[in-house]
Amino acid sequence: MNRRVVVTGMGAISPVGLSAPDMWQSMKDGVNGIDEITILDMTDLPVKLGAEVKGFDPANYMDAKQARRMDKYCRYAMAAGSEAMADAGFEPGNVPNPDRFGVIIGSGIGGLQTAQDEVTKLNEKGFKKTNPLFTPMMIANMGSGWLAIKYGLKGHNTTVVTACSSGANAIGDAMRLIRHGYADAMLAGGAEGALTMLALSGFYGLKALSLSTDKNRASIPFDAERNGFVLGEGSGVMVMEEYEAAKKRGAKIYAEVVGYGSTADAYHMTAPLPDAGGAIAAMNESIADAGIRPDQVEYLNAHGTSTPLNDKAETVAAHSVFGDHASKLMMSSTKSMTGHLLGAAGAIEAVASVMAVHDDYAPPTINYQVPDTECDIDCVPNTGRQATINYAMSNSLAFGGHNATLLFGKVKE
Repeated sequence: MNRRVVVTGMGAISPVGLSAPDMWQSMKDGVNGIDEITILDMTDLPVKLGAEVKGFDPANYMDAKQARRMDKYCRYAMAAGSEAMADAGFEPGNVPNPDRFGVIIGSGIGGLQTAQDEVTKLNEKGFKKTNPLFTPMMIANMGSGWLAIKYGLKGHNTTVVTACSSGANAIGDAMRLIRHGYADAMLAGGAEGALTMLALSGFYGLKALSLSTDKNRASIPFDAERNGFVLGEGSGVMVMEEYEAAKKRGAKIYAEVVGYGSTADAYHMTAPLPDAGGAIAAMNESIADAGIRPDQVEYLNAHGTSTPLNDKAETVAAHSVFGDHASKLMMSSTKSMTGHLLGAAGAIEAVASVMAVHDDYAPPTINYQVPDTECDIDCVPNTGRQATINYAMSNSLAFGGHNATLLFGKVKE
């Protein structure tokens, strides 16, 4: 018999808020986290806009020695993970049955800033000047590793690297571990600190980034004038527990994780299947996993990257999966506010989807101006909407053809 899995704690570090409540309020208010990049010298690069995390102080979450031993992405993971654990009522040294409490933190790229800095140092000053902690700072599993160390979590501990689906896959995989009895609780999500010159140069070379200089016309999912995504950074993490155990300890419960689908396009390095077959399969799998009908889903947090091919394919997928219900489905992209957080995107958007269920509120797709006949969905344009949301879906569709769909629902006794 499958065990029920619920969300009892959430944390976020994002371009629109340094906590899960602050991020969610900003999303409800339609706050734009995109602006001119200030942390890099962008003089020679045509890309000018990004979605930076602003005002983040690692000292609020760890001591200075720890912070020096972590890449930026890992600091974000530690901050969001610490918030989620505190929100769930867990503190270091006070975690029951830590052998059954695991961690999965996904990251699409890991310590890219560290890699860039150390390669520069190697080329300019020689191998003796490279940081002896370069490897443990760079590798993508250290978000999971450091959180386990902080809280003494000795259960299943892995890292998912599936590009922009990493955070969503981490949450889905963690849910299955609890559901099938391999863990009683999991700390799961994603983190990314890839707002670096190397990443921007690479994505620019792929012609994937928006070159807009107007922050209100840069990340514009489903808009006919969309021309690329805006790179963001941050982390989203949640605590999930077996339902009966969470209820017994009197935990605050936000929502239930009711479905998960994970598929592959097996088609192209960067482009989605034109018929959206992989996304359709993941979405259908999550609905079947939840044991509900497609027309019971009221809200979909779209992958919605603001790239021409992705938004079109995701619209095709929505029509295929939901049929006539697609015209009634609220389907917004919070990337219009946060930019694209790569491996953290699915986790940040999972937090938003959980809050959509909890608060009965669909966040908007901001700065939407020019309708596209190939994206004929209700993208909740410009203003969020109070509406009953019993089930919320979240899509993550990644380079390499990775597709992950999460489905959250109100907790029913």
